[in-house]
Order: sequence, then structure tokens, then C-alpha cells
Amino acid sequence: MGNWDPTTVKCYSGYRADERPMSFRIRDRDLRVLRILDSHRDPDHFYFKVQTDDGELHLLKHVQQEDTWMVMKLKNSAPRKA
Repeated sequence: MGNWDPTTVKCYSGYRADERPMSFRIRDRDLRVLRILDSHRDPDHFYFKVQTDDGELHLLKHVQQEDTWMVMKLKNSAPRKA
């Protein structure tokens, strides 16, 4: 796996704040979340495995106590359409 990088995330907030990610920034690019492939939580974090509009797969981690987000690009990214 890769390394965690800090990111900023725009979220949908419904019955709770930061319910699900809608887009995030990685380096100088804004990426839109097309699909949430998986999500889970542990006592301190929410995790979201997402596919973005560039066809890549990322893991987003919300550190609840600090209210910060981290992102990791997954090596097994989705194949791009030709």
C-alpha cells in the first residue's frame, strides 16, 4: 500500500456531519467521488474506499478526534477506459 497524505474533503452531511465524501483535493487536483465501494469505522476513524472521476481508487480516512482527512491512492486502481 501507499502512504497517507493530508487532504481536504467536501462531504454530504445528512443525519450526521461528514456522512459521505463527495470530492477531495489531492496535490493540485480536485477529484469527484463517483462511487463509494466500501466503508467502515473503528472507534477513532471512518474509512471510505472510493472510485474517482479519473478512474482511480483511493482510500479516505476521517480522523474524528482531530476532524482531519487523509488519502491513500490504492495500487490496484481501476483500469482506465480507452
